[in-house]
Amino acid sequence: MPELPELEVVREVLNRRILGQTITEVKVIPPGGVIVVRDLTHGGFESTLIGRTVSEIKRRGKFLLFSFRAEPGTQEIYLVINPKLSGRLQLAASGEKRLAKTYIVFSLSEAQQLRYLDQKQMGQVYLTTSLDSVPDYADIGPEPLEIKAEQFRERLKRFHGEIKGILTRGALVAGIGNAYADEILWAARLHPYRKRIQLTSDEVERLYAAMQSTLSDAIAKVREGMQENIYLEPRGFMAVHMKTGQPCPRCGTRISLVGANQRITNFCRSCQPGGLIEGMG
Repeated sequence: MPELPELEVVREVLNRRILGQTITEVKVIPPGGVIVVRDLTHGGFESTLIGRTVSEIKRRGKFLLFSFRAEPGTQEIYLVINPKLSGRLQLAASGEKRLAKTYIVFSLSEAQQLRYLDQKQMGQVYLTTSLDSVPDYADIGPEPLEIKAEQFRERLKRFHGEIKGILTRGALVAGIGNAYADEILWAARLHPYRKRIQLTSDEVERLYAAMQSTLSDAIAKVREGMQENIYLEPRGFMAVHMKTGQPCPRCGTRISLVGANQRITNFCRSCQPGGLIEGMG
């Protein structure tokens, strides 16, 4: 699942490559394209976008937001992409062969295409005149690299349960998912299943500092690994996530696993003590 670091780099690349270009054609490729497209304007997904010029591309949490130059007499409109588990974007030349599971192709004025692909068809691509109409968008918390320490401490007090679940919920801060929650908690030396109410003031300070440093460092490493290939998800640099059985980079203890499939949790039992759950691996 692309999270804040990957989507931030995708935003950077798209702003360099397609800002100011006009959409000349939109092709939704059924049956998968019909599943991922959500036209909240009810005005026609393809016809509404053709002729629109990309004026701004932002990231908010795990959403990518495309704004278009508003022509006189036309309504402001947004293209919002929530890639979820396996949605990806690709920049390609017009004649380049499509990757498998490509469901939407946006042709642009400089002979480029922006393509949406999704191996599991779980993401959504919304066309809307109001961002508040996009499911889950209005409920996401502040950006984790913008929130101040005191604000983070105060917001954290509102939440109950295990600290990893709180980090990934999106209401505390935006853009952290399963993978980077593992990395942040490893950096903070906190067990993922510690209860929030059990955290000391010092541990909350460590958590905040780890969130800031982990995400900032990850953006730089993703930028280096991804370059212009925005459909990639370079994560070889991670310390514990998807590293089951490998030695912890800090203490050498074998990295543990709890869970299965895409919802796994990886952590170091030596560096992150205090949990009650017996893991596998």
